[in-house]
Amino acid sequence: MKSNVLIIHTGGTIGMHPSDQGYVPVAGFNELLQQRLSKQAQQNLPHFEILEFEKLIDSSNIQPSDWTRLGHTLVEHYPDYDGFVVLHGTDTMAYTASALSFILQGLDKPVILTGSQIPLIEPRNDALDNLITALVLAGNYPISEVCIFFNGRLLRGNRACKLRATGFDAFDTPNCPWLGQAGIHIELQEHLLLERGAPRFLVPDFNPNAVSLLHLYPGMPGRIAEQLLADPQLKGLLIRSFGVGNPPDKNRELMEALKQASARGQVVVNLTQCLQGKVSQGAYATGATLNNIGVVPGSDLTVEAAFTKLHFLIATGQPAPRIRELMQTPICGEQS
Repeated sequence: MKSNVLIIHTGGTIGMHPSDQGYVPVAGFNELLQQRLSKQAQQNLPHFEILEFEKLIDSSNIQPSDWTRLGHTLVEHYPDYDGFVVLHGTDTMAYTASALSFILQGLDKPVILTGSQIPLIEPRNDALDNLITALVLAGNYPISEVCIFFNGRLLRGNRACKLRATGFDAFDTPNCPWLGQAGIHIELQEHLLLERGAPRFLVPDFNPNAVSLLHLYPGMPGRIAEQLLADPQLKGLLIRSFGVGNPPDKNRELMEALKQASARGQVVVNLTQCLQGKVSQGAYATGATLNNIGVVPGSDLTVEAAFTKLHFLIATGQPAPRIRELMQTPICGEQS
């Protein structure tokens, strides 16, 4: 018996059409896909249905509220399908994949995000291969986590980053091996996959103002951090420091702003600006300064995973001490 897969079309390049202003989201993806798929191809694929969002999103416009809407959609339809494919724009796909990994903990079915760099409507595109293989993975393989499939690579969603703006190989996981690869054959690294779980789904309402990001740079005035942290709605801050997590500790104004934030109960998490490697807060004396003022080391979390994890923990009502603990603890494969 064929498996049954739900394709959720949220928007993104894969379903866009050209316009005078550039590519724009257009409704009617089901009809377009039927035109592009041969009858023979459809016979060899899992059975699928398409749910298209009424308001399609260019993923550059994604908001935390869209993660809530998508989470509710997946939870609502979860009992009725064997797997899910989420069509999404590439620009913020890694953010959405990470957010869904925290919302949908304990998965026992695949949730595969994919999209394309060239729209399906164009004669030359990467859309059809990405979608067909994502469908096969969602319908036929024992994957129990949120993944991104793109250009032959199956990647853990909360370890992925978009590294290339124009290449078909747009995504990679700099600190995590690929979970699988699709060439002539599909090869899964099953020992790397998360174990099949018991669903523990929690879809919170995110406050878009609860988390912010501060990229450190030489000569940055400390007042920038002070002004950012003065927002009463801000509950968490990610800082991107140098190397293995080193800040400019001679910048007393910056250090004092971070110290006061931690004392007020705001959670400050330290990430590295490097793509590979992890924060080792204290390997150098500059980093040790952050240990002394309550800043949490972010290990090898991607910016996307750290941002969505911190958002999720705040939105689910965890107290600051517990958030600091959980930001250093892997809960669904997001960090080493």
